[in-house]
Amino acid sequence: QARLVESGGGSVETGGSLTLSCVASGYSPYWMAWFRQRPGMEREAISGRNIYGSPHICGGSLSRRFSVSQVNANNSLLLHLRGLEPGDSAMYYCAGRRGAEATCSMGEYNDWGQGTQVTVSS
Repeated sequence: QARLVESGGGSVETGGSLTLSCVASGYSPYWMAWFRQRPGMEREAISGRNIYGSPHICGGSLSRRFSVSQVNANNSLLLHLRGLEPGDSAMYYCAGRRGAEATCSMGEYNDWGQGTQVTVSS
């Protein structure tokens, strides 16, 4: 059974850093990506990588502070958060996509984790 599990969330002060981890089990998605959902807002894509390590950056200005890396080629993805601000407080989700086309659209991702909460205090 395809499953994605996130970890690493927590509470930090402004300017702090966190590394979130996502591990896929039961399958190897072609793409893995990170999304976030801030209170009262729609879920937004941040960045992802495919099984060949090719990146796909969706978050625009977020890429100056957020980056992704892989531990194993096709079953884990880290999200490195730096320079965190209170506006970054959100539930961060990992998603897997079986198709080969790069996309930032959440509707194109087949599988989702339960999310990990990041809270940034001022």
